[in-house]
Amino acid sequence: MRRPTAAALAVLFLLGTCVPPAAAAGESTAVVDADAEPPAVRQDPTTDAEPQAVRQDPTTDAEPQAVRQDPTTDAEPQAVRQDPPTDEIGWENGYWHDDPIGVDQSDGLSDAETEAYVARAMARVEHVRGQEFTESVPVDVIPRSEYRQGTNDGGSNESFGAWNNQVWEALFLVGEDADVQQKLGSAYGSSVSGFYSSTDDQIKIITDSPDEPTIDNATLVHELVHALQDQTRGFNDTPTRETQDGSLAADAVVEGEANYVEHQYAQRCGNEWDCVATPRGESGGQSEPPNLGILLTLLQPYSDGPVYVDWLRERGGWDAVNDAFDDPPVSTEQVIHTTDDRPVPVDFDDRARAGWEPFPDQGENGSDTVGEASMYVMFWYQARVSNADTVPVRSLARTDGPLDLYNYDAEPSAGWANDRVVPYRQANGSTTDYGYVWVTEWDTERDARQFRRAYRAILDAQDAEKRGDGRYVVPSGSFADAFRVTRTGTRVTVVNGPTLDAVDDIRPPGSDAGTAASGASDGGETDVRSDGGASGVSAPGFGPLVALVALLAAVGIARHRHR
Repeated sequence: MRRPTAAALAVLFLLGTCVPPAAAAGESTAVVDADAEPPAVRQDPTTDAEPQAVRQDPTTDAEPQAVRQDPTTDAEPQAVRQDPPTDEIGWENGYWHDDPIGVDQSDGLSDAETEAYVARAMARVEHVRGQEFTESVPVDVIPRSEYRQGTNDGGSNESFGAWNNQVWEALFLVGEDADVQQKLGSAYGSSVSGFYSSTDDQIKIITDSPDEPTIDNATLVHELVHALQDQTRGFNDTPTRETQDGSLAADAVVEGEANYVEHQYAQRCGNEWDCVATPRGESGGQSEPPNLGILLTLLQPYSDGPVYVDWLRERGGWDAVNDAFDDPPVSTEQVIHTTDDRPVPVDFDDRARAGWEPFPDQGENGSDTVGEASMYVMFWYQARVSNADTVPVRSLARTDGPLDLYNYDAEPSAGWANDRVVPYRQANGSTTDYGYVWVTEWDTERDARQFRRAYRAILDAQDAEKRGDGRYVVPSGSFADAFRVTRTGTRVTVVNGPTLDAVDDIRPPGSDAGTAASGASDGGETDVRSDGGASGVSAPGFGPLVALVALLAAVGIARHRHR
């Protein structure tokens, strides 16, 4: 998930149900000569009341401006305010944020309807956010088939693809029998309803009906916030993160602000504002449902980000949000728990032998960081699809708060202090074997034990055979491999390879002894339940988890801001 090449997408995700409406393009409205005599004021077509007087601009003595024609009706004009002499917050391209517009999307949007719809939405974003657009934002329509083809054509190289496959496999989200790029392409192609491209400075709406496009209010407002961010703060100037966890954390500010403004907008619909209704019916047209684990991971900045932005606002207003845009959080732990706590350093030295080597040109010196959010997804996903005794599936229940969608906080992933996953490879003639080392650091030994117990529960759900000294073999299935799971103090280390001998060659036994915080070391034969009580000898345990990595780079999407 590399910000130099891409940024995260927004997924409308309701436990597997993606609801992506569509949109269309248009020009901004022209302003009528302010010196002209005012025409007869149009009667509101929805009422028999007498027309209101047109309000004068309080900053000028000029005669009131001609009232704009409703692009969708021949009814007499409704009273609207005069355009200001200069651009100001809450007014864009001839429309105030509370102006009525006659837009009906039941048969798709005309150019005139799109023009009015986008202009008023820009004014509303300005009104909520308190910032001024510096230029108009064009809206274009892309057929979903074209967008899906682009995501499936991805541009990752072979080395990155192999490295990335190991990362997703380690999270137990995508097995050895599947290609990560293909799964990512499916998730993006089926779930994205629109995105803002800073390369083109325009919003692109993805639709299954390009001849009769529609634009969902939420999608339009969300992407307009991204356009405002780019115009006022610049996407190309934002700090980049080289790890999965860091990238998700940084996106929590960018996507969190967009979802926060979108929420404020939605609160006014039907009360303070009339909002354009969106016909439903587009399903994304996917041939198979996207992977829920992938979608849930991508959703985290959109779910927890608005709460984080609200927390920032309480501490320092919109200035604090602007500062976070330039200096975003470094971990999803900070976003999930609204804290300033920083990760602890995790040292790692390569001790592989017998031809095993890392990928030095990928990730952060060959490694990645999963982080708390991705760990939570791993535990929830395996509980859901394999009945692993990790976290209750209901732990993902909608929160009571009005801003965040789902809960990413659970005992096995909370207490995270840092982690590093290092994929490995070994060439064997015409074939190549793969494995990885995953080093995790925890706040306390109790946190480390909770993580290890839940991790071994994943292995147990995969019918792993216990071989002693924290070693396990999953004999069959898409995650068939050998594992070694050990704890030293607050550190838990997972080593994965095709065989137990390979595991020992990738990370020789004893390599991590003494490298973690002081405390007892064990190979996983004794377990501690989440309440801290001893449970005796555990059943055969878990499997590897790791990082999710380079999400957008994996599918070759340019530097876009998605919904």
